[in-house]
Order: sequence, then structure tokens, then C-alpha cells
Amino acid sequence: MLTPTDFFNFEDELTASLFAGCTYVWDAIPQIGGHVARLVGEGQTILGTVLPGAYLSDRPIFIGEGAVIEPGAYVQGPAYIGAGATVRHGAYVRENVILLPGSGLGHASEAKNALFLPGAHAPHFNYVGDSILGHRVNLGAGTKLSNLGIMSEKDAVTGKRPSIQLTIDDQTYDTGLAKMGAILGDEVQTGCNAVLNPGTLIGPRTLVYANLSLRKGYHAADSIIKFRQNPRRVDRI
Repeated sequence: MLTPTDFFNFEDELTASLFAGCTYVWDAIPQIGGHVARLVGEGQTILGTVLPGAYLSDRPIFIGEGAVIEPGAYVQGPAYIGAGATVRHGAYVRENVILLPGSGLGHASEAKNALFLPGAHAPHFNYVGDSILGHRVNLGAGTKLSNLGIMSEKDAVTGKRPSIQLTIDDQTYDTGLAKMGAILGDEVQTGCNAVLNPGTLIGPRTLVYANLSLRKGYHAADSIIKFRQNPRRVDRI
């Protein structure tokens, strides 16, 4: 239920390599930086199109064939932007981001220490921090993957934050991660303005309703997670 193969298809060799040795699916998050270094190297390789007005830092960056970086986008890096991926106007690619082929980071969206599997999209006003998006995931406009609990204060002595704990089926798991966003299995979709709280795991093909604030923990595959409001009309006096 909590292994990488419970969330993602691994027919693609590159995708499978990003989860090698992971017991739990969240074990892949702290390894993203290492995979970026392995895939990118120390310099910059630009095979795709960087349009005028886009900005690349001097950090290691790989941009594959057919990838497009639109005007107004900023790629800070280190980053791996695969073949056919798109970084749209106003997007911000921070450190340690992997966009695999056909994926996209859209207008006014930000990614940091994040992995986008092939075809995954965060297209409009999204935040994706310390998170993994599976194949063909789509985030509705305004969806935020929060990666740090509001009560997560640093220890006065060590300066470290507590790690995120997950309780699933009455068993508690220590992720070992002070920052952890969400992990969305293949073909998950969220509605507009959904907020996924730190430590949210969603199984493949599940749909999350708009405006929903989803608690941490595991949410089963092939589900619809609903949010019901009861608006009431009254006469204007």
C-alpha cells in the first residue's frame, strides 16, 4: 500500500531508477537532489528552446529536445527538464526539480525539490514542494501542495524541525522528513484551489474535489474525495 509500485507504473527505465532502493514511497523525496546531479552533471545542456525573456541561472540545468521554456519563466536549478516538457510564462523552477518527458509547470506555478513523472502537470497558480506527481497527474488551478506544518517549530537547541509522522491503519510511520508535501499516484486529479496538507498520500486515479483541504495520511486509489457545501439563498432586504 505504501511502496512506490503501489503509486506508479515503472515500465519506463528512467522512472524506475528514481525509486531504486525505496522501501516507502516517500523515501524518494530526499533522493531527488542526487538524481538531478546524476542526470544533469556539472554544466548546462540546452537541447530544447529557451525563448527570449526566459531566464536561466548559471547552475547545472538540462533541457531536453522539444522542451520549451517560455518568456518570463525562471529556472534557478539545478534542474532536469526532459524532452517535450514545458515551463510556462511566470513559472519558477527552484532547486532540485525533475520534469520528465511531456510534463509541465505552468503560469505562476513554483516547484522545489519535486519530481514530475511523464505527463504530469501543475499548470496554473500551483505550488509543488518536496512532492511527487505521478504519470498524467493534473493539478487544478490554485492547488497547493503544502510541505511544512504550521506548528513545525525548530528545536531551540538543535535548530531542527520535527519529522512528519503518518498514522495509517493504526500504524505510525516516521517519514524522517521535516518537509514533505504530497505524493500523488498515477492519473490523480485535483479540483481548483484544493490544498493538500504536508504528508498527503493519494493512490492512483483518485479525484479530489475543488476547495478541499485534505489531511495528511493515505487516501485510497480509485476514490472520489468530496467536499460538500450547503449554500443558502435569502432575500435581500
